Amino acid sequence: MASSSANALFSSSLAPSTPKSPLLSISNSSVSLNLLPTLHSSSSASSSRCNFIPIRSVLKTVETFELHTSDLADPTFPNTRSTILVAEKLGEAGLKLLRSFGDVHCAYDLSPEQLCAKISSCDALIVRSGTTVNRQLFEAAKGRLKVVGRAGVGIDNVDLQAATEFGCLVVNAPTANTIAAAEHGIALLTAMARNVAQADASMKAGKWERNKYVGVSLVGKTLAVMGFGKVGSEVARRAKGLGMQVIAHDPYAPVDRARAIGVELVSFNQAISTADFISLHMPLTPTTSKIFNDDTFALMKKGARLINVARGGVIDEDALVRALDSGVVAQAALDVFAEEPPPKDSKLVQHKNVTVTPHLGASTKEAQEGVAIEIAEAVVGALNGELSATAVNAPMVAPEVLSELAPYVVLAEKLGRLAVQLVAGGSGIKSIKVVYRTGRTPDDLDTRLLRAMITKGIIEPISDSHINLVNADFTAKQKGLRISEERVEVNAPPEFPVDSIQILVSNVESKFASAVSEKGEVAIEGKVKYGVPHLTRVASFNVDVSLEGKLILCRQVDQPGMIGRVGSILGENNVNVNFMSVGRMTRKKRAIMAIGVDEEPNKESLRKIGEVPAVEEFVFLDL
Repeated sequence: MASSSANALFSSSLAPSTPKSPLLSISNSSVSLNLLPTLHSSSSASSSRCNFIPIRSVLKTVETFELHTSDLADPTFPNTRSTILVAEKLGEAGLKLLRSFGDVHCAYDLSPEQLCAKISSCDALIVRSGTTVNRQLFEAAKGRLKVVGRAGVGIDNVDLQAATEFGCLVVNAPTANTIAAAEHGIALLTAMARNVAQADASMKAGKWERNKYVGVSLVGKTLAVMGFGKVGSEVARRAKGLGMQVIAHDPYAPVDRARAIGVELVSFNQAISTADFISLHMPLTPTTSKIFNDDTFALMKKGARLINVARGGVIDEDALVRALDSGVVAQAALDVFAEEPPPKDSKLVQHKNVTVTPHLGASTKEAQEGVAIEIAEAVVGALNGELSATAVNAPMVAPEVLSELAPYVVLAEKLGRLAVQLVAGGSGIKSIKVVYRTGRTPDDLDTRLLRAMITKGIIEPISDSHINLVNADFTAKQKGLRISEERVEVNAPPEFPVDSIQILVSNVESKFASAVSEKGEVAIEGKVKYGVPHLTRVASFNVDVSLEGKLILCRQVDQPGMIGRVGSILGENNVNVNFMSVGRMTRKKRAIMAIGVDEEPNKESLRKIGEVPAVEEFVFLDL
């Protein structure tokens, strides 16, 4: 598979031409696209749009085909202007840019049936959060839809798997609303501290209650920024200007960037237990869903104040009501909710100590225009055949390459997920070395897809980034994650592309000390056995563990009866064990026991495992 970038999507019918300055070249020795337009020899109306076929099929009929820029303007070609459907309101600056490129149709508030009826005549679709772009829509497009643009950050309303299957690129606009969201976070912080909303409502009710609405000062108070990405760091800058002490938690935030604006990176528990104000800027992922719950609130300083302009689902809203009622949380200011709009009788919305706004984080004129321009540029670029850095899904990999690498792709992602869960909070992962051992000549191994999947496994569990072959390196760089690779030739069967993959994470602390090598790196290694990814080494311990489901790793004194004792504890708590294995360095010394379980053990089960005298440490991992 070639490593060069290439133009992937076009809107015109194509025909061979005389040699000119090439825009796209495809040959058996250089393939970097997933799809190509079908070559038409007829100039009939039926050939006026592109049909897409797998690149493998093209190579069966042509050795080399070149597309030239002047072909697109050839008067013998049918009209090549793209049709772009804008299904939700978009700023005029973005519409102007789109109209300069193609035929733009604005049709708002379409029903799903109406949208499906229109989509088969469209090359691009632009939506916000109110339109669901599902498999049925891609099926209705009949292969013509080439790009979906999401005017904003979240892509929960787009079926990425279906988009990829149908060869449709999905792009979003992740940067344009950064300042607006940060400003709204600061607005809520200050309004909450001084009871602005409550005092306003009181006065409009004809009251004058100066003594009731005494606020708190911000100077000298500690603000914990939970998520130190673009918005979080801008909130921190502004809070520093208000005289606040700012700390932050983010496993991927570069220490140098935080230090440059006077922010200290700390662990999650330290952040929430020492802060007077806590501002949330984390994505909604399975890891962060309801991460602010009864247990979390119990760790907070009594009287803490909470601001959320990120995602509503990171807060257990019922738990927040209980924390407000008990005084553990003095006030909350919320712009986002688990359900939007929230129920009219929501106890949280109606609470006297809660300030609320209807998801206004990006709602400034400037931000809306910025989002419109950003998404318009991404969509036009995609229709021109460019792969944007904001692409959130990948083109299809050539079937023969994917077939060969398929089990190793799963292994790579699983090892990445395992590595990030072994790292303790605080500093986060900054530098990774990946060692590929292969029976082939190292230069024959294209590792881009494997590297992308390792990046996916490391970043996705604690981020809202969607990692693929297109954006993996860009996202890793954006997160401050440096990945180096080494290919080592070993005595292994050359018919298999990879013998083993090893991940080395440097300059971090580990939740499981046994995963740290003599060089101080978190070190794990895996192989594919019988088509299934396996963990084969944890630092100096040899293991043999299928990388599936949920896993408990225990370091123990190697002695009889350990499997039975730990298994009994899990069985007593209705946790089904699906396998157990033990790897050791030497007999009757130390060993690592790996236990596969069907369910996540409760805290009581894990506590009892930790109290077994021969168990020196353990960690629960969800793969």
